[in-house]
Amino acid sequence: MITALDVEPNALIEQVAHKLKTMGINKPAFVGLVKTGAHNERPPEQEDFWYFRCASVLRQAYVNFNVGTNRLRRHYGGRKKKGVAPERHLPSGGSTIRKAMQSLEKAGLMVKEKTGRKLSAKGRSLLDSTAKEINAAA
Repeated sequence: MITALDVEPNALIEQVAHKLKTMGINKPAFVGLVKTGAHNERPPEQEDFWYFRCASVLRQAYVNFNVGTNRLRRHYGGRKKKGVAPERHLPSGGSTIRKAMQSLEKAGLMVKEKTGRKLSAKGRSLLDSTAKEINAAA
């Protein structure tokens, strides 16, 4: 059986993002206007950034079983340029990640636990069926 771990992550995230867009997950008004973290110089310029981030959060929940905002902030963070001083890793902003998890919860793809959130059965089947489609197309 093909799972989400057996296909290329970028292809999986792209396909799941398109499915999330058709599912009707609403993107917040601030997406595209604000930076996603202190390490970035500009806000995201992709039109479908929100859906790609939501799909990526789903995949992270699939891989790590239980994720929280703090773990994902470290994952999506990056190096901050500090001029002549050494670069440092800064975590991403938490609001975008939190809102993504909340919208995925409303869609029934994630479930809130005592220590973070995990993938629901519906979310797991979405990722596995998408991985199966990708494998069949290849």
